[in-house]
Amino acid sequence: MKKKSDNVVIQIVIATGITSVATQLLTIREFLAQFSGNEFVIALILFNWLILGGIGTLFARIVHARHKKTARDLLAWLSVGLAVFSPLQILFIRELRDIVFIHGSSVGFYSTFFYILFTIAPYCLLVGFLLPFSLFHLRDEIPDFPPAHIYIADNLGDVAGGALFSFALVYIVTPLQAAGIASLPLLASLIFIFPRKSKKRFYLYTGICLDLILIGVCILYEPISLEPPEGRLVEYRESRYGRMEIHKDDDLYTLFSDGMPAFSTGYQSLAEQAIHFPLSQLEGTEKKILLISAQGGMMKQVAKYNPRVVDYVEIDPEMSAALFRHNLIKKIPNMNIINRDGREYLSSTNRIYDAIILNLPEPETFQTNRFFTDRFFSMVKNRLAANGIFSFSVKGYDNYLSEPHQKKVSSLFNTAAIYFEHIMLLPGEKIFFLCSNNPISRDIPALLRQKEINTDFISRYFYGNLTGPRIEALSRLIDTSVPLNKDMSPKLIRIMFSQWFSKFSTSPVWFYAVFAVLLAIFLFRLHAEEFVLFSTGCMTMGTEIMVIFAFQIFFGYIYHQIGIIVTVFLAGLLPGAWLGDRLRRNSRKVLVFTDIILILLAGGFIPVLSLWGDRLPMLFFLIYGFIVSVACGCQFPAALFMGGDDNPTAARMFSADLIGAACGTIAASVILIPYAGIEWTAAALVCLKITSLVIVRIKS
Repeated sequence: MKKKSDNVVIQIVIATGITSVATQLLTIREFLAQFSGNEFVIALILFNWLILGGIGTLFARIVHARHKKTARDLLAWLSVGLAVFSPLQILFIRELRDIVFIHGSSVGFYSTFFYILFTIAPYCLLVGFLLPFSLFHLRDEIPDFPPAHIYIADNLGDVAGGALFSFALVYIVTPLQAAGIASLPLLASLIFIFPRKSKKRFYLYTGICLDLILIGVCILYEPISLEPPEGRLVEYRESRYGRMEIHKDDDLYTLFSDGMPAFSTGYQSLAEQAIHFPLSQLEGTEKKILLISAQGGMMKQVAKYNPRVVDYVEIDPEMSAALFRHNLIKKIPNMNIINRDGREYLSSTNRIYDAIILNLPEPETFQTNRFFTDRFFSMVKNRLAANGIFSFSVKGYDNYLSEPHQKKVSSLFNTAAIYFEHIMLLPGEKIFFLCSNNPISRDIPALLRQKEINTDFISRYFYGNLTGPRIEALSRLIDTSVPLNKDMSPKLIRIMFSQWFSKFSTSPVWFYAVFAVLLAIFLFRLHAEEFVLFSTGCMTMGTEIMVIFAFQIFFGYIYHQIGIIVTVFLAGLLPGAWLGDRLRRNSRKVLVFTDIILILLAGGFIPVLSLWGDRLPMLFFLIYGFIVSVACGCQFPAALFMGGDDNPTAARMFSADLIGAACGTIAASVILIPYAGIEWTAAALVCLKITSLVIVRIKS
C-alpha cells in the first residue's frame, strides 16, 4: 500500500523537474549573453547537461546500495543543496567569465566547452543523481513501484518548469530572481519529508532558511554583478531578443547586445564607409533607402543625401528606443522606425528601394547568417530598383587573408553573384560588398565631390587605404569553386566554425576523435533495449536541435523562444510516457510502431523545409516537435518493460536515454548541420531509427 510519505517523494521529483528546467533555460540565456549569442553554445550546454546527468544516474545505484538506511535523509539534504545551486550557478557563470578569460576577449571552442562543463557540473550531476535515487528509495518501501511513474512525474515537473519560465518569469523578473522563484517549489516539497515529531525536521528547516537567505543575497547582488569593469552601466534590459546593456566610459556610449558591442558613438569612420560607399553610386535625388540595423553616426551621414524615405528596421523595439534615448542614433527627416525582423519585412513589403544597406555583425550565428544566404539576396534583388545598390560588410584584414576568411568572402561573393551583375569588394577594417546590376565606380571621393557631400575619413584617407592594386588583389583571391551559402545548407556557418578553431590554432578533430572513441565503447556495452532508448534520446534532441536551428534561420531570434521550444518538446514526452506505460505489455509492437512514426516524421521534415521553409508558421515547428516527443516518450516505458524494470536496469535505461540525447545534441549541432545541412541531419536520424527498428525486430 502506498504511504503518504511516498507521495512526498513524488512531489520532490516533480519540484526537482520544475527547478531543473527553469535553471537549464536560465543557464542557456546566460551563456548566450556571455558568449555573443552563439547557437553552438546552446548545443554545448545541452550536451554537457545531458552527459553529466547520465553520469549522475550511474552513481545513484552505487550510493543507494551503501546508504539504504539513510536514503531519505540523503534525498532531503541533496534537494536542499540543489535548490540553492540554481541562483549560485547563474551568478558563477556571470562572475567567473572575466576571471577565467580576459575581459572583452573572444573565447575558443575548447575553452568554451570546458568552461560550460565545469560551471554546470555540480548542478547537473546532482539533478541526474536525484531522479533514479528517488526511484530506488521508493522501491525500498514499495518493491514493485513502476519506474515509468517516476519518469512521468519528472516530465510533469519539467513541463511545469518550462511553462513557468517561458510564460511568466521571463517577462516579469530578472534572471537571478527567476532562479530563486523556481527553487521555491522544491523547498516547499521538502517540508513534510520527515515525520512531524522527528528531530530531523529542525535541522531541515534550518537548512531551508539558510537556502532562502542565500537566494536573497544572490538576488541583492545581481545589480552589482552586471557592472562593467570599465565605465558604468547606464541601462540594462532582458528583452525577448537578448540581453541589452548600455555602458558609458567618459563621453563614449556603447550598446552591448549579448556581450558584444553592437552600437557605439566612437565608430564614425565605419559609419562614413557604410553609408557613402553605396549611396555615392546613386544618381538623382528623392531616394528611398532601407537600413537593416545601423551603427552610431550613420543617420547623420544618410541625412546628407536628403532622401525622400529612410526606413530603419530594427527587430528589437527596446534596443531602437534605447539607441535614440541615449543619442547613439539620431532621428532625421523622413525617417520611419520599423520594429520587425529585417528578413520578414523584406518578404512582406511592396516598397521598392534605391539602396538597401545591411549593418549586421559577422555571420557567425544562424541568426545573422540568414542575412547572407541566397534566399535573402533574392529578397533584396526583388525590393531594389533597376539601378539600385545593395551593400553589406564582413570583417576585414590588414595584409593577409587567412584560408577560412578567404572561403567566407568567396562564398559570399559567389552567392551574391547569382543575383547581381556587378560586385565590388572594398578592403579595409571591414570588407564592403557593393552589389548592383549597374556598373560601380571605384572613385568614391570623386563621386562625393560631384554631389558636394563633405566627409572626414573618406576625403582624407580613401586613396591611401583603398588603392587600386589592393582592391584588385582582393578580387583575385575570390575562389569561384567555394559553395554557395544557403538557408538549409549554411556553408558559411561551417566556414565560420573552422575559422573559430583556426583563430585559436586548434582543430575540431581531437574533439570528434575522443567523442567517437567514447561513443563506440558505450555502444558496445549496450543491450538491445538500451540501444533503442539511446536512439530515442538521439532522435529527441537531434530533432530539437534541428527545430531550434531552423527556427533561428526562418524567424531570426531564439533568446526568448528557446524556452517555448524546450517546453513543447518536454510537454510531448508526458502524454507519450503515459501512453507507453498503458501499452507496455505490447512493448515490442509499441517500439516498432513508434520507430516507424519517427522515421516518417524525420524523413518528411526534409521535403517540407526544402519546399516551404520560410513560409511555414512558427506553430508548424512547435507542433512537429510535440509529435516527435510524444512518439519518443512512448518508447521509454515500453523499452523499460521489455528489458526488465529492476533497479540496475532502470539506472542503465535512464543513463542510455540521457547519453543518447547528449550524442544527438552534439552530433546534430557541431557535426551534421554545419558540415552537411539540416536535410542530411534529418537523413542521419532516419538511418539511426531504422537501425533501432531492425534491432527490435531481431530481438522479437
